[in-house]
Amino acid sequence: MNLKPSFFDRRANAGRIPHDDFQAVENLAMELLKFLPPASHRPIVFVCIGTDRSTGDSLGPLVGSFLEEKDVPSFHVYGTLDEPVHAVNLGDRLKEIALKHHNPYIIGIDACLGRMKNVGVIQVCDGPVKPGAGVNKELPAVGDIHITGIVNVSGFMEFFVLQNTRLNLVMKMAKTIANGIYQASILHSKGRLQELIQEEQKKTN
Repeated sequence: MNLKPSFFDRRANAGRIPHDDFQAVENLAMELLKFLPPASHRPIVFVCIGTDRSTGDSLGPLVGSFLEEKDVPSFHVYGTLDEPVHAVNLGDRLKEIALKHHNPYIIGIDACLGRMKNVGVIQVCDGPVKPGAGVNKELPAVGDIHITGIVNVSGFMEFFVLQNTRLNLVMKMAKTIANGIYQASILHSKGRLQELIQEEQKKTN
């Protein structure tokens, strides 16, 4: 990973990453690594929520499929285009994860709606994601932290808006998220995060 000296000077936008920023993948990886526990402490599980029956809501399973193709052995991935995690099976899949993994550290990934100026922004946030909130569905909260991608504008006929979101944008955002997670997996498995931070701090002092 090529870390620029300016990275640590851009904290005002920490956790909010435009998908088309030239450092989007690197910044996403670093934001994610700030939250993850050491590799040996807890199994790390990504739950990619959504369905390919709705363009806007396909962000999660697209990310899951891209990660499956990349093969990230240090992380566990649930939710792909072949086997989506969605409103109907979410509760069952969470129970399955709890049985398979002891004390898992879960990262929820989901699409969301937001303000026009924020469409295309990827967010890495502490706490669980609440899937279905944008379309008034009551579903279990997911994750110790979450990654969301703002795929379209909220405020009116959200279900229709999700159905008519551009696939081009969703694909680009999904690739950025998957690439960021992949880079994070490489550094996390090698335990290199603290070394990188110290190297960057030396450069800026």
